[in-house]
Amino acid sequence: MAEYNTQDKTEKDTILIVDDQEINRAILCETFRAEHEIVEAENGQRALDIVMDPDSNIAAVLLDIVMPVMDGFEFMQKFNEAGFGGKIPVFLITADGSDKSMRIGYDMGVMDIIEKPIVPYFVKRRVESVLELFRARKRLSNKVEVQHLQIREQEEEIFKLNYAIIETLSTAIELRSGESGTHVKRISVLTRRLLEELRRMDPVKYEFTDDQIGQIATAAIMHDVGKIAISDTILNKPGRLTPEEYDVMKMHTIKGCEILELIPQYKENQLYRYAYDICRHHHERWDGKGYPDGLKGDEISIWAQVVSVADVFDALTNERVYKAAIPEKEAVAMIHEGKCGLFNPGLLQALDHMLEAG
Repeated sequence: MAEYNTQDKTEKDTILIVDDQEINRAILCETFRAEHEIVEAENGQRALDIVMDPDSNIAAVLLDIVMPVMDGFEFMQKFNEAGFGGKIPVFLITADGSDKSMRIGYDMGVMDIIEKPIVPYFVKRRVESVLELFRARKRLSNKVEVQHLQIREQEEEIFKLNYAIIETLSTAIELRSGESGTHVKRISVLTRRLLEELRRMDPVKYEFTDDQIGQIATAAIMHDVGKIAISDTILNKPGRLTPEEYDVMKMHTIKGCEILELIPQYKENQLYRYAYDICRHHHERWDGKGYPDGLKGDEISIWAQVVSVADVFDALTNERVYKAAIPEKEAVAMIHEGKCGLFNPGLLQALDHMLEAG
């Protein structure tokens, strides 16, 4: 019997011939040797060991039914259980051509049943035709996989471009309002960290995927995009705003949504749906005293709540045109004491955990 050698690798397909009769194996070996690598097994167990070896690269199995140790049908059962069914074509080469055996064989997924005595020409034609079909399917599968990877690469490039545009636009708005331009980046980072902390604290309630967290963190960059519609005199006023000016400033939440609505097909994109909600509701408060819609409690989406906390925390701890930076501990105390409006207690707990983790 020819030894199975995992070191002998060529570009030829490898056919596994399984039969307890050496003469039958010899005939089949000679039939396929010119175009294929040949591996032999004298029983189903040996054949299964070969197929299970990740280096075997078997393209087809020519299988006898009646064999010692493990017969052909038991081999097929374990072969299918291991997930090879439909991936490697199996041909029954048997003297048992009964209706029962043929029905069992086809039910177990064999591609063809060839009766002994072996006629090399006919066996070769029938096996080669199926092998060509499997090669064609593999070529098509590879082509589809390549196209899928190309599409994924294009999607990633588009996402990177969109992200760059979003970040540039939002940064430009921050610069216009006299900020350093890094506020939106910090908000994105804080949003991501808070969402991850919420998920860690309560993975059942906050079952965000990494992709969802990434989209929300990106959408958070656009939270103040509506400020582009606010006049410089109000946006950059160094002192306290009058009630009338404050009413105008509050309109940036609605103006941001109006800007997003100008983006073609934005409703079909989850990123922009997050951004729309965040733009409109990042100034809503837990007690219903926020704006523009006076939402309260869990009427406010958790992502809008997260951006709200991130926005307030960052505003307190960084210098603005109208104020100096406040130390982190003092800022957290102010938020907990409700000096910046009321927030979701669970979210404030996540903020504390996040800051303790560093």
